[in-house]
Amino acid sequence: MEVKNYRKKPLVIEAVQLTEGNFGEVNHWITGKKASYTTNRAIRYAYGGLPIDTLEGRVIAKIGDYVIKGIKGEFYPCKTEIFEESYEENGN
Repeated sequence: MEVKNYRKKPLVIEAVQLTEGNFGEVNHWITGKKASYTTNRAIRYAYGGLPIDTLEGRVIAKIGDYVIKGIKGEFYPCKTEIFEESYEENGN
């Protein structure tokens, strides 16, 4: 067996850190649907964060997590520590 080293191809992604102040905007970005403040608050308290239907199933983005839009238009959450180790701002 020959083990080789691989480097991940560079790509630019869209992402935003989920905060209490932008919860509704991020929900709208993911779903394409606007929800009232009351609905967004109910979602946050019912799920403990923002539910995101990913390619692997539903996961919850917690306040402080980053929400990433993948190369195929899919969304998924990423913990802050992992995001900051893996990505840097592109400057655009």
